[in-house]
Amino acid sequence: MHRPSRAWLGLVAVLAALVVAGVAVLYAGHSEPGTVDRWFVDPTADSVGQPWRRVALALDFFGEPVGSIALVSAVMAVCVLLRRPRAAVLVVTGTVASVVVTTLLKQVVGRTIHGPGNLSYPSGHTAFATALAVAVALLVAGLLGLGRSAGLALVLGTALVCGAAMGWAQVALGAHYPTDVLGGWCTALAVVPATGWLVDRTAGRMSGAGLPVRR
Repeated sequence: MHRPSRAWLGLVAVLAALVVAGVAVLYAGHSEPGTVDRWFVDPTADSVGQPWRRVALALDFFGEPVGSIALVSAVMAVCVLLRRPRAAVLVVTGTVASVVVTTLLKQVVGRTIHGPGNLSYPSGHTAFATALAVAVALLVAGLLGLGRSAGLALVLGTALVCGAAMGWAQVALGAHYPTDVLGGWCTALAVVPATGWLVDRTAGRMSGAGLPVRR
């Protein structure tokens, strides 16, 4: 993980986890949009027409199994070509962990949309897109040798843009409430820094044991 911004990303992770927990408590067991959700859009029906609906569907595809696997595989290939195996590991573990956490939280929170079988909080698609964006931004920050402020700005800015794009698609397609999107975004911001820390610790132990480890 990008060392200069590690401490600040840890703080971001803690704050993001608090947001996830707070929104979860607020909407646990609900099946209707909340007041904040209605400020943005009625999330119970498709809210965009063509050509924006095609854009939303294209973004949504990259959060589905086939699209997400293809996207992660492409980013991993780039990491390997750049000889950054640790970054490749973070891409996989960060995205997978974020999706797993959102899946578990959905079961715990029990918020639904369009019927009892459609668990919605937090948004797994948004978490995936944000997690991948954070992992890629950390790689770029390291390659460019950015300092703490510039690195943190790159990571958070990229996370905001990619998370907002996927979140917009989810709300536009009526798949999630806006607060679900917020929860997914914050879940990734909480999980990826923690995962990056674990990857660094594991790599450090391997290096200490005399095994060759590249960043």
